[in-house]
Parts: sequence; structure tokens; C-alpha cells
Amino acid sequence: MKILVKIAVLTAISLCLFQLANSQSSKNARSGQQSLSEKVQQLLDMNAKRPVMRFNGNKFRDFVKSAPRNYSIIVMFTAMAPARQCVICRHAHDEYTIVANSYRYSQTYSNKLFFAMVDFDEGSDVFQMLRLNTAPVFIHFPPKGKPKPADTMDIQRVGVSAEVIGKWIQERTDIQIRIFRPPNYSATVAILMLSLFVGGFLYLRRNNLDFLYNKQMWALVAVVFCFAMVSGQMWNHIRSPPFVHKSQNGGIAYIHGSSQGQLVIETYIVMFLNAMIVLGMVLLTEAGWQNDHRKSKVTAIVGLFLVVVFFSLILSIFRSKAQGYPYR
Repeated sequence: MKILVKIAVLTAISLCLFQLANSQSSKNARSGQQSLSEKVQQLLDMNAKRPVMRFNGNKFRDFVKSAPRNYSIIVMFTAMAPARQCVICRHAHDEYTIVANSYRYSQTYSNKLFFAMVDFDEGSDVFQMLRLNTAPVFIHFPPKGKPKPADTMDIQRVGVSAEVIGKWIQERTDIQIRIFRPPNYSATVAILMLSLFVGGFLYLRRNNLDFLYNKQMWALVAVVFCFAMVSGQMWNHIRSPPFVHKSQNGGIAYIHGSSQGQLVIETYIVMFLNAMIVLGMVLLTEAGWQNDHRKSKVTAIVGLFLVVVFFSLILSIFRSKAQGYPYR
């Protein structure tokens, strides 16, 4: 009889422990689901205030690194403080904000994608955690798992324009973002002012329009146009590359290290070098038509110096971009 009583007591205790374990596990499950819903709601609330949320170290760990997470998040790592002297960071931030705004007001907007940024001065520990030593950097953090190499955007090759960022996001998340840029009337105003200036000038000179037949003037206009085109101004208009960027040793690079990209200041450097080469060729040509032998000799020497020096410089730039080019 005593044995039966003991068995009954042990059975009751086992049932109580089993129910307690089930209750605790279901409570933990409910708490995990509630935590996820709270995180998403907090992100939606922050996203309603600004399209690009600013994260410090704690927020980055709470919303990006910690589980559970059923959303993708794009994080821009930047250094916006003037003391950091990151020239490209401001431009990249403006383009990034355009993408975030375009997504927030699009029909594809949902709680599956968010945009955030971490500034170095607000989250230096995050930079150390991810081993980042440059800025800006765009990284996609998927809903599950760690970011892959393709989840880091190669801005050195493709630039930081809003259209390029949107295309990269679509490749990583399958979410298509139609870019809507704010209206910019500066080009329209500039064309209107130029038209008024040219029209007014022609009206004032309406009785003397012989300058329109000046071959040297039209030749100069044609040469300047050629300089602008061969230097890469159309690339700048299409790709919106940065003005300069930081090199691997921490300095400022004025020449892009790849033949697949270029910087804005690089186009001006190439334009200047081409102009000096053309000037040298013009001086060499003019030297043969001068009657003064001494003046002709000086002109030829100056022209030859310009051609040799500046063609050597532009060839050096080409060799630095096209690795393996044998000539110098």
C-alpha cells in the first residue's frame, strides 16, 4: 500500500513538472514573438519620423545583430563630422536619402526593408566590430544569416548614385524601388539665363555680326567641347561618381585606381592635360609658319616641351588605371 502511495505521489510530481516546463516554454515562445513584433513596430515608428534611421552601437545590436529578425535592413556606415573630412560622405548620404524616401512613399513599402545609418562618431564600436576602416560603406543585413561578400556594395566600381543603390538593393532583396528625385530647376534656370544673355548680346550687336564668321572662335568652342567629352563628363552625368575618395593608406585619392571607374576631379585633370598637349601641338605647328627664325625656334621648343611632359603625365595616369600596360 505504501508503495502505491509513493508511486502516485511521484507521478503527480512528474506531471506538475511537465506542465510547468510546457508553460515556461510556451511563455518563452510568446515572449520571442512579442519581441519581434515590438522591434518591427519600433522600426516603423522611427521610420515614420525619418526615412534613414540613425543607429548608435546599442540600437545596431538591438535591431540588426540580435535575433529574431524577419526583415532586411540596409545600413550606411559613414563619417559625416566635418573633422573627418569625408568629402564623398555628404554626397553619398544625399543619394541614400533619395532611395529611402522613394521606398517609403512607394507602393512596395512594407515592414520587410528598412534603411539606417551608423556614423563613426556615434558608433565607433560598430566599425571595430565589423572591421571597417573606411567610409562610406553600404551593407545589406539579410533576415537570416550573416551578410555575404555581395551584400557589401562596391561603390569604387559603380558609384553612389541613387539609381545604382536602388538596383543593388533589388539584387539583394528582390524589392524594386522606383527612384523619385526632388525637382531641380537649376539646369532650366541656367539654360534660360544663357539664352537671355546670348539673345541680348546678339540684339546689341545686330548691326555687326561679323564675329559669327570668326573661324578661331568656333574652333575654340569645338576644342573645348571635345575636351569635355574625352575627359569623361558624360560618365559623371550618368554615374554620379564622387568628387574624390580616400585611398587605402588613408589619404585622398584624385585618380580612380580602376579602369572601370573615375572621379569627378579626375575628369578635370585629364581635361587640363589634354589641353596642354593640344597647345603644344598648336605651337609646334605655328613654329613652322613664322618668319623669325629665333622666335620659331623658341615656339618649337616650348611646344615640344608641353607635348612630351603632359603626354607623359597622361600616359602615367592611363598606366595606373590599366594594370599591365607596358608602354611609358
